[in-house]
Amino acid sequence: MKYSWVFTGIFICLILLALLTLTTFAHGQAASPASPISVDNTKMGSYRALAELSYQAFQKGDNATAAVLARILERTWDKGEGDLRKSAPDIWSQIDSSMDGFIKPILRYASGAPDPAKVEAAYNMYLEKLKQAD
Repeated sequence: MKYSWVFTGIFICLILLALLTLTTFAHGQAASPASPISVDNTKMGSYRALAELSYQAFQKGDNATAAVLARILERTWDKGEGDLRKSAPDIWSQIDSSMDGFIKPILRYASGAPDPAKVEAAYNMYLEKLKQAD
């Protein structure tokens, strides 16, 4: 029961990934072979994949989808990493803070367009911080 939110979050992510893939192919735009999205088998792989999906939507100008994916990332992280928070609070705090730096501008897209350079820098920082917990 304690891990049901994690599995629910991962299940929702997989559904969204499938919908995003179907939508991409329905519009005749195959995913770029240079940047395939994959979920690696590390502890932080699903968070990395969600961040990548959100960032790619942001790059394409689909701010609404980017915001939805960023929100799912945030909720999944908050529900799924209680153990890391207890066992390594410093690492958890660094990852959480860098995630907030990445997703907050995306979530606030309606009030103003986020600076792409700042979002990219925050995204890259978030990916680096995730490596600490793998």
